[in-house]
Amino acid sequence: MAKSIDISDLDIYYGDFLAVQGVTLSIPARSVTALIGPSGCGKSTFLRTLNRMHEVTPGARVDGKVVIDGQSLYDPTVDPVQVRRQIGMVFQRPNPFPTMSIRDNVLAGLRLNGTRPRRAEADDVVERSLRHANLWTEVKDRLDKAGLSLSGGQQQRLCIARAIAVEPQVLLMDEPCSALDPISTSAIEDLIDQLRTDYSIVIVTHNMQQAARVSQDTAFFNLPGPGLPGRLVEVNSTRKIFSAPDEPATEAYISGRFG
Repeated sequence: MAKSIDISDLDIYYGDFLAVQGVTLSIPARSVTALIGPSGCGKSTFLRTLNRMHEVTPGARVDGKVVIDGQSLYDPTVDPVQVRRQIGMVFQRPNPFPTMSIRDNVLAGLRLNGTRPRRAEADDVVERSLRHANLWTEVKDRLDKAGLSLSGGQQQRLCIARAIAVEPQVLLMDEPCSALDPISTSAIEDLIDQLRTDYSIVIVTHNMQQAARVSQDTAFFNLPGPGLPGRLVEVNSTRKIFSAPDEPATEAYISGRFG
């Protein structure tokens, strides 16, 4: 079941360096929230805090709260691995496991979590996940072929299938189309629109048109100056952000005057 995420007073550090400061934001369930802003303002860093991948970097830490379904994700009793099962991630470049078949790529998340489904159950998971990723009809007759044998757009949909095979509640996407051609990008955007009926989705994108097409809400991050932490400037419905934003800096960014 898709869940909302509530972030409050979140400060994000790399060692002593404050990279992102004071983020308070609610991410609705069954909706797409786009994160936009110039390079270096902390969008991807913020995204990685939502499933505790940020702390994989030595010295990285956060202050503040990230709460899903009433549970603080940074509570000392919470297992980060369980958080990452609940909140899946799709990266900028397609990253199928190179030595694995299409089938085994889909099942990889389950196996990493210690789940060993029986053959019939595994077959169901593979078909369901690939259908959900709009990839089943293209690969159903070659599931034993290497994941890297697919095109770039198919590889990214395979990575999405792998992410949803473990039945997360939230999907995080870090510029999932930046390495893809326009046709593959359109396929991924259509898929995102379909997936939001079952998942809460947060997507980082530098493509303003993409943010306008795929999201219901948009959050604009900005960097006040060199060496200063990134900040959330404005969050609003995507329609409002792109037609009548509240903040002058938001309008300046989406109109191309900087960034």
